[in-house]
Amino acid sequence: MKRYAFATSSLVLTLCLAGSVRAANYAEIRAKWLTVRIENSAARLPAREQKLVEHLVEATLWLDDAYWRQSDPEGLRLYLTSQDATLRALLMINGCRFDLLNENRPFVGTEPMPPGRALYPHGLTRAQIEAYVRRHPEDKAAIYNPYTVVEWRGNRLVGVPYHEKYRQYLEPAARELRAAASLSSDPAFARFLRLRADALLSDDYYPSDLAWLDLKDPQFDVIFAPYETYLDDLLGVKTSYGASVLIRDEEQSRKLAVYQKYVPDIQDALPLSPADRPSKRGHLTPMEVMDSPYRGGDLRHGYQAVADNLPNDPRIHQEKGTKKIFFKNFMDARVEHIILPVAKLLLVPEQAAKVSAEGYMAGTLLHEISHGLGPAFSRVGGRQADIREAVGPVYSGLEEAKADVVGMFGLKWLVDHGAMPKSRLEEYYASYVGGIFRTLRFGTGEAHGRAEMMEFNYLLEHQALAHTPAGRYRIDYARMPRTIADLAKELLEIEVSGDRARAERWMTRYDVMPAELQTALRAAQHVAVDLDPVFPYPDRVQ
Repeated sequence: MKRYAFATSSLVLTLCLAGSVRAANYAEIRAKWLTVRIENSAARLPAREQKLVEHLVEATLWLDDAYWRQSDPEGLRLYLTSQDATLRALLMINGCRFDLLNENRPFVGTEPMPPGRALYPHGLTRAQIEAYVRRHPEDKAAIYNPYTVVEWRGNRLVGVPYHEKYRQYLEPAARELRAAASLSSDPAFARFLRLRADALLSDDYYPSDLAWLDLKDPQFDVIFAPYETYLDDLLGVKTSYGASVLIRDEEQSRKLAVYQKYVPDIQDALPLSPADRPSKRGHLTPMEVMDSPYRGGDLRHGYQAVADNLPNDPRIHQEKGTKKIFFKNFMDARVEHIILPVAKLLLVPEQAAKVSAEGYMAGTLLHEISHGLGPAFSRVGGRQADIREAVGPVYSGLEEAKADVVGMFGLKWLVDHGAMPKSRLEEYYASYVGGIFRTLRFGTGEAHGRAEMMEFNYLLEHQALAHTPAGRYRIDYARMPRTIADLAKELLEIEVSGDRARAERWMTRYDVMPAELQTALRAAQHVAVDLDPVFPYPDRVQ
């Protein structure tokens, strides 16, 4: 065993390279990521607007610095000191020392990924937290707050607010947002940027989230907040910073009107009691097709999202709704370079031919819409409870699965009600399954992979999908609607119940990859697993 020490101005980081995580494997791991150059969609803008975008990019860089401290400070120190270009590339791709597309295995050292990353004291378990909270109920709110880092202070656990813990990165990020606001010709967007700058320094995102949903067809937009809980496999409640600079694709955005029109009807059609599916009538459902010339935080590292549905605050869902954003440049690259090649290798030829960019786009649209559908809260002990807190660490995978399945349920509803062509239903199902094959290659250490492993096994169990003697898979189109509806009902009821044990049993029951699938996926091992974007603006980590 060799020991490598990487010195910085403040400490020495010692990492052990041993076993299956040798430097010689870096190139093999790196090959799973396809390098894609992102076009600078801001280059065609007037000088003032280019400057606005540059301020948004600079703000994103500062937010990315905060994200690294949440994800893996030791990995960051290694990134800043290593001379190995391939290792540095892997660290930038993952935002940590762990292979997020291979069960979170370390590619440097042998230490497993901490379930709470850097958001909790090292070694602290969920059982220990729950026992502590029973002894000190007055500390629960701070410990479970989505915007605090949990630390030991003597023999007490405290929740340190994000705006205090990461102030040195959030203050310059806020300044850059305000500078961008001063250049905006859209008063509503400028107001939102100033409110979001204030939120960074208070952790109160509610007013700025309301202002964000009020934006009307903005030319520019940003995702800029700690929204998702992908880093927290301990309690499942801590959010991580994520950012994306967005420039509107007007032509594609106009095509979304049909989906917006029927959102309340799909909510009303869900297989849940009316009391558990609050009406969406009168709620905002803004949808934007955007190009993203730069990303940071959890949108930059690991899984490369092609769409988002935000905010996640259930109070916002009840009061106004959510915004659905589709990253067209990322979606086009995913379909062309990954989904179509994988589908041709794993589906029977006549069904693989039905997988299309348009079919995948339709499923993705309904997936993001469906994050905002279903229950707003769990019912636990006769009281409303936050679904994330009630369900715990498996929530992220459960919610991704719910969005997938409810999305396909909604797509069938649109076809049945004449809003979308019946002739394309098989194309939609084939594209959905083609997308599942892509995501299964992530393994079950990642929320989307965990979700779609469950979906795949459920479809197989109920014969909506079958393995053929030739080693490929065939969709039973006639069985798909009933199977999807039954699975949607189960996932929605789990969220309503807030029954953590039931959720864990359900996800565990289906989280094993069948041997036949492992063999089939090997046929696609030469196809990249995900995208490694190279942006027109340089990365800067400090």
